[in-house]
Amino acid sequence: MTKKILLAHGSGGRLTHALIKNTFLNKLRNPLLSRLSDAAVIDYKEKIAFTTDSFVVSPLFFPGGDIGKLAVCGTINDLVMLGALPQYLSLALIIEEGLDQHILGKIIDSVALYARKSGVKIVTGDTKVVEKGAADKIFINTSGVGRLISKREIAISNINLGDKIIISGNIAEHGLSILAKRKELDLGFNIKSDCQSLEDLILPLLGESEAINFMRDPTRGGVATTLNEIAESLGLGIVIEEKVLPLSAKVRVACELLGIDPLYVANEGKALLVVKSKAADKIIKLLRKNPKGVNARIIGEVVRHPKGRVILRTIFNTERILDMLVSEPLPRIC
Repeated sequence: MTKKILLAHGSGGRLTHALIKNTFLNKLRNPLLSRLSDAAVIDYKEKIAFTTDSFVVSPLFFPGGDIGKLAVCGTINDLVMLGALPQYLSLALIIEEGLDQHILGKIIDSVALYARKSGVKIVTGDTKVVEKGAADKIFINTSGVGRLISKREIAISNINLGDKIIISGNIAEHGLSILAKRKELDLGFNIKSDCQSLEDLILPLLGESEAINFMRDPTRGGVATTLNEIAESLGLGIVIEEKVLPLSAKVRVACELLGIDPLYVANEGKALLVVKSKAADKIIKLLRKNPKGVNARIIGEVVRHPKGRVILRTIFNTERILDMLVSEPLPRIC
């Protein structure tokens, strides 16, 4: 008989302790977590980066990943975009009564696997169980701490006129993977999410070049929304070239069939970099040495006009404005 999560698993009593011991501690064990304190004491003598994020993706499992992998990689990438080496994560779960325990176990296995691959430790956490219907199976919150290793601050204020825009690989794969799985669309493309952590792709660049002015992972709202945030903050314009956007053939055709603009579709394993113009080609070469960056491209540049706007130069050599995303076309993608 399949075991289910009960409200009593969130009561703080015997079932709670059994769940913590058998599912969480057993899979995520390390000296800090094993103390089972409400917080972890971490010794730092230098600047650190700190982030937090919540994950409510539906479905929980999708081609290329699951909510556990997504939570770990998403939090790691937020730290990496600041030039930080991720080291510690928290893990907080809100579980709906009735969730199969073997599903929870698979999710925690995934958390453990990708934390281990990235060299981070889960050092504290929390579990709450809510009544059936009060959540959608499971929600995850993770916070992350990392040690800053960049020689210079990675900040939007560093961006200058003429800087080049680089994307580290093919776009729109995560959002389309989620959509196809959720709606059970038989597109025949088998599009997999790009969900992955980027510390091994991005952090070595910081030791090779001081030309990276800003980085961001274009998740919700995609590349277009992230670029709009940059342009609006700077008061400068950004022009990108449609003909050089890295899109797999599967994603291109799927977007055309579904009437979706890939520039607004979420990514979970790509980095958008704004770099000094003279160093752009060198950074592309460095990115392409890693399998995660083989499709890296220079896709545009920072311009004076139109101020605060993002312009797409199409394959027909016309121009159109890429506005900020107003509403999420693909809800519950992360």
